[in-house]
Amino acid sequence: MRSRFAAPSARLALAAVAAVAVTATAAGTATATATADSRSATVRACATKDLSFKVSLKTQAGGYYLVTAKAKSGVTCYLEGVFPSASFGSSADTEVAPAEHAVSDRVTLSGATAAYAGINPKTTNNDFGKEFDFLHLSVAGDEINAVTLALPDTATVDRPVATNWHANPADAVPFAN
Repeated sequence: MRSRFAAPSARLALAAVAAVAVTATAAGTATATATADSRSATVRACATKDLSFKVSLKTQAGGYYLVTAKAKSGVTCYLEGVFPSASFGSSADTEVAPAEHAVSDRVTLSGATAAYAGINPKTTNNDFGKEFDFLHLSVAGDEINAVTLALPDTATVDRPVATNWHANPADAVPFAN
């Protein structure tokens, strides 16, 4: 007699466990699907490691360095319209300050699309400054992963400034005031 009563409660327990497992699997599948859908529809912010950089010397506006950033193969990301984190050396007086006082448009990078920032290493009108051959650069907020770029020539640095990231290189000219 005892086995008759045990069998229905064992079946109920098994049914309850099965119901919980089905519910958890369905919820997990729904969460995974929602996460995958949100990732495919959203472009993420660029990290320094997502980009390749090139530095070229320009003569406009008294001379400056044009930094070109492109997304590495298979990467799609965006750069906010703020200036890059950059310095010519390790002391605070070689860190770039913003040349612009407002945030520019966001630039989405993928394939051949590039973003541009202009860096003026010397904004003072004097004979002072320190000389450097390299630029330390990162996406703002990702300073721990900075890259070091060789400059096309030795820069005399005194109160350097940088423009925001722009989609057009003509917008990245750091005019000195």
